[in-house]
Order: sequence, then structure tokens, then C-alpha cells
Amino acid sequence: MTTTVVDNERAQREEAHRNAAAQYREARQRYWDEFAEQLDHWDWIRGYYQERLSQVYKHLIPPKMRVLELGCGQGDLIGALEPARGLGIDLSEKMIARARSRHPQVEFVQADVQEWLPAEKFDFIILSDLVNDVRDVQRTLELVSQCTLPSTRIVMNAYSRLWQGPRWAAEMMGAAKLQLDQNWLTRQDLANLLYLSGFETIRTFSEIMWPVRTPWLDTFFNRYLVKLGLFSWMGLTNFLVARPQPKRWIGPPPVVSVVVPARNEAGNVRRIFEETPDMGIETELIFVEGHSSDNTFEAIANEMRNWPNRRVKLFRQTGKGKGDAVRLGFANASGDVLMILDADLTVPPEDLPRFFDAWYSGKGEFVNGVRLVYPMEDESMRFFNFLGNKFFSLAFSWLLSQSVKDTLCGTKVLSRRDYEMIAANRSYFGDFDPFGDFDLLFGAAKYSLKIVDLPVRYRERTYGTTNIQRWTHGWLLLQMVATAMRRIKFV
Repeated sequence: MTTTVVDNERAQREEAHRNAAAQYREARQRYWDEFAEQLDHWDWIRGYYQERLSQVYKHLIPPKMRVLELGCGQGDLIGALEPARGLGIDLSEKMIARARSRHPQVEFVQADVQEWLPAEKFDFIILSDLVNDVRDVQRTLELVSQCTLPSTRIVMNAYSRLWQGPRWAAEMMGAAKLQLDQNWLTRQDLANLLYLSGFETIRTFSEIMWPVRTPWLDTFFNRYLVKLGLFSWMGLTNFLVARPQPKRWIGPPPVVSVVVPARNEAGNVRRIFEETPDMGIETELIFVEGHSSDNTFEAIANEMRNWPNRRVKLFRQTGKGKGDAVRLGFANASGDVLMILDADLTVPPEDLPRFFDAWYSGKGEFVNGVRLVYPMEDESMRFFNFLGNKFFSLAFSWLLSQSVKDTLCGTKVLSRRDYEMIAANRSYFGDFDPFGDFDLLFGAAKYSLKIVDLPVRYRERTYGTTNIQRWTHGWLLLQMVATAMRRIKFV
């Protein structure tokens, strides 16, 4: 076969592919233009479903973010998110006209998202019920990558394949508009397409078992039952949250701020100065002394004079509890990376570079120390404390939809940017956490940061006694479980 014949056949195949894609696009455009004219008629049946989707997306995406929605329809979802910068794109010209009149604070563009996306970066990119309808999902996701930063989150939902039959039955009864052929994709299909397109799935979950507004029943099925065990497979729509596949920090090495809450830890102060290594371009130590009955404050001040070349800050805590001390330290930190080191040194300072490397490599955005993997030194953790930590690790892993094997290991690492997002939206949970661990964990989970457990060898104290009160703090941990159920899981 001659080269000319091969080239001609290739050109014919490419032309056939272009024609098929054009016909697909034109059919969809006609369908959605027609649907735009009938939306008011269908609102009685689809209104509750759309309202529930908005509630879920508002839980995942804080206000004042840069948000891009692909397949935005009449713009109600992106409008409800109150973005600082909002851009909606849809194939249907009539949908875009409706969106512009309904939500003038958001920019809307008529375009085919399989062919064009803007050269602009966004904090969140939404694909709500879009991947069911596009011809080439992978092509669309590959285009999405040009609009992402390392911190961008892709949030999508798509009809569950298990609802294909009920959907068809609803169409036959006239309770839903007849659809064109759809991509009925499983969670695994979607996660694989995201992976092929350069994204990493962080979490998946199902929503909406009861898609019709019915007092009491819709709340019971959609806020509670669909979140439990096997019932989750009965959800109408599958959600996935993803991020660009991790890459190493780009740019000059960051400044690292190590916050050390210290109460009655005078005997450990010198070791903290001696054993805390340098990380990034520079490491600063920030001590927050918490109403000690020994001479912890004076010991820190003395060591600061002995280490004049180290960047060190010292504050007296005005509030109460480790959580308050951590927030004071973070508020006065100057680093791009924020760390917590417990002053009891049960997690040794020489382990901190491993936490930094996990963050710096991009493998984790919230690096959480875990004491329950390696064998512990004798007397480092009492038996009932160990059992309690095991129980709460299972409970919180389920509640937060990411592995969290140890909730109370003090050593944690995250970026200043991510901490500021958590702190800015702290009112959602309220001032509920005396430990400081859950304030950060809950915020990280709510905003879909990639949580990574980093095992450490937990050591026995060499000075002082633990500040943990087994039964009192165990009761507080149960209250944390209730808070996570109410504010994260069952929303």
C-alpha cells in the first residue's frame, strides 16, 4: 500500500471523527436549547435535586474562591457558591442567556468545553452532571488541567449507573425529560479517567437517595441513610473530589515555622533548641508558654540568649488549652510551612524533616503524625489511652472520608495558605476544640486537603507528666465525634 493511500485513509478517518464529533455536539446543543425553554415546566420535579446539589457543593467549597463551572446550565449552582471570581461555561446559548439574567455577578460564556477552556487558573473547578453527557470525558479533563494550580480542587458529580433503570422508568411515565444517550460511569470509571488525565482522587461519596421533596423523608434518606454502609451504593449521584497529581514544591525553598506549645516543660527546652533541625531556607522556632507552674518561660528566654543566631519567638499564652496556643503561634509565624512540635518530645524533633519532605514533595497537604504503627517504648502510652486512640482513629477515618490513624499526635504540618483558608472559615465549626488537633483535621477534611499519615516512633517522657486527662479528654473526644457527624458527615 502506497504512502499516498495510507495518508488518504488516515485523512478520511480523521474527517469521519470530526463529523461524528460535530453531529454529537449539534445534537446536544439542540437538546439543551430546547430544555432551556422548558426549564420552568420541569422545576417541580428537578428543583429539589438541584437544591440538594447546591447544599453539598456549598459544604465543599468556601465562599470568595475562584470558581469555574463546566456545563453550568442556567448558573444556579455557581451563583449559590458566592465566588470572588465565577466563570460558567455551557454549550447551550439559551442556557447561557438564562444564566446571565439570573446571576449577573458571575461571568458566563457559551462554548464547547471539549474544545476550549480559558487560560486562567481557578481554586475550584466544578463538573456537575456533565461527564454523563460529553463525548470524550478524558479529553475534557485534560483540558481542565490547563486551568489548575497545585492547590486546585476538581469537584464532580455524575449519575450512578444503578439509577439507569429508575431514570428510564421516570422518562416513560413523563416524570423526567427524555435524555439523549448517556455515559453511565461508575466511581471507578471516573477515578480512572481522572488518573489518566493527570489527577489524583482524594475522596468519593454518594448523595441523594430520595430525589423528591418530601417532608422528613428527604432529610432522613439524603442527610443520614445514604451516608451509611451499603446504603451509600443507593445514592442517585456519585461525588468525586480530586487534585492535580502531586508535584514537588516549585520555587525557592520555603521558610518553616515550628510552633511549640509548652506548659510545664522546662526540662525539655534545651533539647528542643539542640535537636530541632534546619529545614527549608530557614527554620524559626515559636514557643507559646501556657501558664506553667515551673519555670518554662524563663528556661526558653535563657536558651534564646544562648542561641543568638536562631530565629526564635516567645509568647505567653493569654487563653487556655493547646488549641489556643497553636492558633497564637500560627498567627505570629512568618513561614510558608507551619509545623507543630509537642514540647514533651515524645515525637523527637529529628523526625520533623520527614514531615517536611512529605509536604515538600507534594505527597501530602496535611501531614499527620501517627504513633500507632511502630512499637512504642514502655510507658509511652497507657493501655486505655492506646485503646481509645485506636477506636477514635477508626471513627474519624469514617467520618472524614480519609485515613486518619491517630487523631491526637501533636506533630502536624500544613502550608500557611491552607491554614489561612481553614482559619477564615473556622466559624463553621465554632470554638469547639481545646486540643487544636481537630480544628485542623476537620478543616483539612472539609476542604478536601490531601491528608497523609506519617508513622513515628513514640517515645517515653523523660521530664514532667502528661497533660492528657484520660477520662475527661475521652469524653471531649466523643463530643468531637458528634461534631464531625453533624458538621462534616451528615450535612
